Amino acid sequence: MTIQSSVQIGNVIRNAVVFNVKNWIGGMMNSDSLIQSVQDLFAVLEQRKIDYVLVGGVAILHYVEGRNTQDLDLLMALSSLEKLPELKISSQEPYFVRANYGELQIDVLLTQNPLFKKVHGKYSKVQRFLDRDIPLATVEGLLLLKLYALPSLYRQGNFSRVGIYENDIATLLHYYQPNVPSLLSELSKYVNENDLAEIKNILSDVQNRINRFKNESH
Repeated sequence: MTIQSSVQIGNVIRNAVVFNVKNWIGGMMNSDSLIQSVQDLFAVLEQRKIDYVLVGGVAILHYVEGRNTQDLDLLMALSSLEKLPELKISSQEPYFVRANYGELQIDVLLTQNPLFKKVHGKYSKVQRFLDRDIPLATVEGLLLLKLYALPSLYRQGNFSRVGIYENDIATLLHYYQPNVPSLLSELSKYVNENDLAEIKNILSDVQNRINRFKNESH
């Protein structure tokens, strides 16, 4: 279930952009250049020996099929980000940076956040991806990041993003059956009691969906 070509990754991102009606307003971006931007970016990261981990929708494509995404998500230290002056930063928060590399939108998760640092160090693995060796978040690392973000997304009322994250979580749990109690134990070090309770409720709902799917597919 692995996509192994940067051209294919570029196509996934390009199609997500092209078929998003919001991007039609004010003229279509040069979607074909996204493919080249993807290839160029990973070449630059490798040449400069940037310490990063690929996370988000593109990383999930390594583990499951059918994920649609408009951007690349990278986990790195601020010092690594500073080695990439080509990135045009559009917004910056203590733990997040949004930037563009050519036509490609990039979201950077900064390791100043303790959980992001933990995922970078413990829940990542160099794997063959995009025709090169790329540090990817593990299934457990991706789940930790998604679960960590969900309570905040609920508070923001970001319904569409909540749906995407919950579907990612359900898909990874369904195919890989990771140790959920271990993930909750890890998360408990980085979230408050209310958020942890919310995450447990979300996981319970997701598991019920998985169980219904299994029962109806037999």
